[in-house]
Amino acid sequence: MGAYRPIIGITCYVEPAAFTVWQMTTALLPYNYVERVAAAGGQPVIVPPAGDPAPLVERLDGLIVAGGGDLDPGRYGAEAHDKTGYVREFRDEAEFALVGAALAAGLPLLGICRGMQVLNVHLGGTLHQHLPEVVGHGGHAPAPGEFGNMPVRVTPGSTLADVLGGGTSDAAHYHHQAVDRLGDGLTVSATAEDGTVEAVELAGHPFALGVQWHPETGPDGPLFEALVASAAPARHW
Repeated sequence: MGAYRPIIGITCYVEPAAFTVWQMTTALLPYNYVERVAAAGGQPVIVPPAGDPAPLVERLDGLIVAGGGDLDPGRYGAEAHDKTGYVREFRDEAEFALVGAALAAGLPLLGICRGMQVLNVHLGGTLHQHLPEVVGHGGHAPAPGEFGNMPVRVTPGSTLADVLGGGTSDAAHYHHQAVDRLGDGLTVSATAEDGTVEAVELAGHPFALGVQWHPETGPDGPLFEALVASAAPARHW
C-alpha cells in the first residue's frame, strides 16, 4: 500500500446534465477540483447535498466547499435582487451544516467562490448581490462561461500570504456577488484593485480560508497543497 492520502471532501452541484446518451438531474463537479486535490496528495471524495452530510466531518481530513449558484439572500436578511439566481436551498442547507460542523471540529476548510460566501454568511456576514452595481464594471464575470483574469492583492502577514508568497497574484474570476459585511472572526486576506474582498480567513482555526476566485483552474495548486498539508494524517474511524 502507498502512503496515506488525507481524505478531502468536496461539495458539488446538483443540476440537469447531459452525458453519453443521458439527460438527467446529476450530482456533478468540474473535474479540475478533483485533479488539484489528487495532485496535492489528497484523496478527493465528492459530497452531494443529500441526506445528512454534516457528520461526515468525523470521517474527513479536510473539506472544500466548491463554487456554484447564489445563496438564498434570506440567510443574511435580504430580499432577492433581480440578478440573484441559481439558488438551490437544499444545497445551502447541506453546506451550512457542513461548514458549521467543520468549524466546530477544527477541520481544515477551503471555500472557493460560493464556498467563501457560505463561510462568510454562516458566520453572520452579508453579500453584495450584484457586484457590477458596486464596482461599476463586469470584469469579475465578463461573459457566461468565461473567466475574468484579474490580479488580487494579498494581505501581508496573512495565512494566505504564507501560502501564495504574498504580494499580488493573478486569479481567474467568475462571480457577480461578493462579501459585503464580514462574518464574525473573519479577516480580509486579499482584495481586487476595485476593493472587492477576494479572500478571507478565520482567526484561531487551524486552516479556514475562503477565496472568491477559482484556483482550481490554474496549472498548479498551492492552496490545495496547503489544505492537504493541514489535513490530519489519521483516520477518524
